[in-house]
Amino acid sequence: MKRLLSAIAFIAAAQLAAAQGFDNLPDPVEDVNKVVDNTPDSIAKALMSRPEPGTTRKGDNPVLFLIGNSTMRNGTKGDGSNGQWGWGFFASKYFNANKISVENQALGGMSTRTFYTKLWPMVRKALRKGDWVIISIGHNDNGPYNEGRARAVIPGVGTDSLCVTIKETGEKETVYTYGGYLRKYIAECREAGAHPILMSLTPRDAYDEKTGKIVRKPQTEWAAYVAAQEGVPFVDLNEISGSKLDSYSKWKEQYHFFGDHIHTSAYGAEMNARSAAEGIAASRNPDLKPLQDMMMGVQLPVVQVTREKGKPIVFITGDSTVKNKDSDKDGMWGWGSQAYTVFDQDKVTCVNVAKAGRSTRSYVREGRWEQVYNTLQPGDFVLLQFGHNDICPIADAKERGVIPGTADTCHVYKMEKDGRYEVVYSFGWYLRKMIDDCREKGATPILVSLTPRNEWPHGKVERRNDSYGKWYREVVEQTGVDFLDVHNISADFLDRKFASKSEEKSKKAASRYFNNDHTHTSLAGARMNAQSVAKGLRDINSPLAAYLKKGK
Repeated sequence: MKRLLSAIAFIAAAQLAAAQGFDNLPDPVEDVNKVVDNTPDSIAKALMSRPEPGTTRKGDNPVLFLIGNSTMRNGTKGDGSNGQWGWGFFASKYFNANKISVENQALGGMSTRTFYTKLWPMVRKALRKGDWVIISIGHNDNGPYNEGRARAVIPGVGTDSLCVTIKETGEKETVYTYGGYLRKYIAECREAGAHPILMSLTPRDAYDEKTGKIVRKPQTEWAAYVAAQEGVPFVDLNEISGSKLDSYSKWKEQYHFFGDHIHTSAYGAEMNARSAAEGIAASRNPDLKPLQDMMMGVQLPVVQVTREKGKPIVFITGDSTVKNKDSDKDGMWGWGSQAYTVFDQDKVTCVNVAKAGRSTRSYVREGRWEQVYNTLQPGDFVLLQFGHNDICPIADAKERGVIPGTADTCHVYKMEKDGRYEVVYSFGWYLRKMIDDCREKGATPILVSLTPRNEWPHGKVERRNDSYGKWYREVVEQTGVDFLDVHNISADFLDRKFASKSEEKSKKAASRYFNNDHTHTSLAGARMNAQSVAKGLRDINSPLAAYLKKGK
């Protein structure tokens, strides 16, 4: 009811302003933080780089057209080369490509008005019966009505209009309300036999000082009003994503944006794409049933594990030193496979979710961390052990290198394998992300230093305390996370047994704890590192120590 009354109030205000003349029209709406999108995308370039409307159609399958601005398609090519991504890039992952094509026709800098006058006619010609059109636009409906970018619309949902003359060209144009343009899109979709869906705008990195929450845009109320008035489906993307951002830490909320307070990073764009899909999938509007039947992958990916009442889960993340082939008694083993030797399985469930060859970056990028995050429940524990694969080439075929150190920094890199752009962060940044995610879910993160290697400079085992060790300690200082220094605990054990004046002698003697090379451990080495984990937990008096076997 509040939304309806608010919309009616805006209608009345707009109608009154129109009656009073051009000079008294209401100013275009801005959020409380005065955030403005000035994305200078070129329409001429866009027409060459974007798919021609309708050309992605497969046979007689329908097309889902996306209508929006830079929050849906950032940059003329929308390829993330500037570190910013629109959610339209990721939308296709939620639809079955054998049943429907997703075509992102959005362009940065467009308003509801300028998209309708400049780009919509080409989309309109491509529409066929049975197609779908998501209309989520309005961030740029501000500025002058009749000069410069001339993209402002009359606020509200009324039927009033304004005739303007563009100063630079002398061209005459009739400007309508926000709701007026939405009704035009809807009517023309229906004329073509297509199905329009109104969707509210993506949230911005802008807080309402009164509520302390992300600003909710007034266009949401207007779009909801028009959708109800016209009988078309409405998805409140602004609220779905806004609620997620509200639940995050301030640091996490901010890295969902990149470069400014409007445009999203890959994290933010993927969040918005999922929110859009979730909104469609959860809708009870029967008109959306055919589209829902063409969707896929909306359910959150999780780790497949059976929970037992009263037993927390210990998720063990990492690389091949944590999880290897773990089968041949004379082969390579990760210590996670031996967690059962130190943890009391009657009290806690150990789940080894490590993956060989992964760094902090690749573990996150491949969605492995997302599965852990989605599975976490209050009371769970997460052991985070990375490092062996992190400091290496960033853009090569393995795509796993990170920026050395712990600074809150990042850079856009072009991948050699496929020319894809990716924003890569520091080693410490990825660790902080996982730590922050754990705490958000009520789980306890525990940082674990990397296992030592079978290298013996001057007859003592190699210690990497000036690189990884330093970075772990910095992350501990930054976050207050519990820290298990397995690197030095295991190294102390090896030194006690095998230190000598001969590098070769020590290395050969210690080889029983390693297999194949200087990094990967044998079964004996895996058990040694598992014992070091247990010792470390007791040394720091970790709550997880209560779940260890007695005497371990």
